[in-house]
Amino acid sequence: MNNFFSNTKEAFSLKSNFELNRAYFLFKIIGNQSVVKLMTSLTNFSLKFNLPVTPIIKSTVFDHFCGGITQEDCVPVIDKLYKKNVYSVLDFSTEGFVNEIEFDNCLNKKLSIIDFIKNRNEVPFAVFKPTCLGSTDLFVKMSSGLKLSNSENDSWCRVVKRFEKVCEKAFFENVKILIDAEEVDVQKAIDDLAIMMMRKFNKSVPIVFNTVQLYRKDRMQYIRDLLKNDKNKGIQFGLKLVRGAYMEKERKIAKNKGIDSPICNSKIETDDNFNKAIDFVFENLNKISFICASHNEDSVLRVMNIMKEKKIKNNDPRVWFGQLFGMSDNISFNLAHNKFNTFKILPFGSVKNLMPYLIRRAQENTSVQGQTGRELQLILNEKKRRRSI
Repeated sequence: MNNFFSNTKEAFSLKSNFELNRAYFLFKIIGNQSVVKLMTSLTNFSLKFNLPVTPIIKSTVFDHFCGGITQEDCVPVIDKLYKKNVYSVLDFSTEGFVNEIEFDNCLNKKLSIIDFIKNRNEVPFAVFKPTCLGSTDLFVKMSSGLKLSNSENDSWCRVVKRFEKVCEKAFFENVKILIDAEEVDVQKAIDDLAIMMMRKFNKSVPIVFNTVQLYRKDRMQYIRDLLKNDKNKGIQFGLKLVRGAYMEKERKIAKNKGIDSPICNSKIETDDNFNKAIDFVFENLNKISFICASHNEDSVLRVMNIMKEKKIKNNDPRVWFGQLFGMSDNISFNLAHNKFNTFKILPFGSVKNLMPYLIRRAQENTSVQGQTGRELQLILNEKKRRRSI
């Protein structure tokens, strides 16, 4: 591991001994794929039948990976992070909405979050999941180019209006807004909405950021086409670069459909895609502001090294780094300590509604080679350091 990321004193400076031990316990469990599957099944069963497991989940995995139940709950965490020069991004991480009332309620929640953070320097971004604002089936149809019925057309118009309300609110309050990426079958509609909003709101500064999942084989071409398109002239693009969050699901869907997987065949290919994207955005930094949203030390180092070569200041507003709360603190806190723009995604919501998010965190850690092992070794190093004091 690079020495830059080995400073565990800085990485875990906000964690008490109890919190450090809890983190070790959680990552030890997450590192076992069989245990994760079993715990996922038991948790879903318990929540479905209202068994009293919420307090256990709340005091363990929830408190480690989430900021709280309400946005107000997150304030102490936000303040603690900001003292270490780490910014926060509040993420109301509930999903699975199915009707217009729920979509409107979600819209109002997103607008209220922008109001909540508009005067908080420590929270420079807001974020939303597109299918919280409209039916997944509609996004699938729009992405597939299928003709909509009259009622579906009306529903899609409401989706577009919700999108625009969120982005317009962000624009007027000068809050950057991150649009999450989702599964392949809904992503084209999301991409189309994102560029529509960029054309409207990203004329002088980047307000709207679309997320690019680079474990997809087609994403580099997507980025290149954005800049080639004459309709996008004059846009200040906002891009959040990630590897991706639905790898196993996408491969399974492709296999069941008997089609080629849209996902890169190997981690090496994904890493190569990510590196090409980093190089591309730096070649076009006059037009692109971007976030390196990665838990991969090599990717972060690549960005840092290019910034050094090009004499770009550590805190240049066009370049950000982002990691999830509860993971890769060695990256986040050491970056922030060296004045790089760094944030943590801070999910909040009810324990039950956040379970899909928490389950994905566990599954990703088991599927990403070496992730859990790195977390565990860093925690062990810090425990050893504290014992020696």
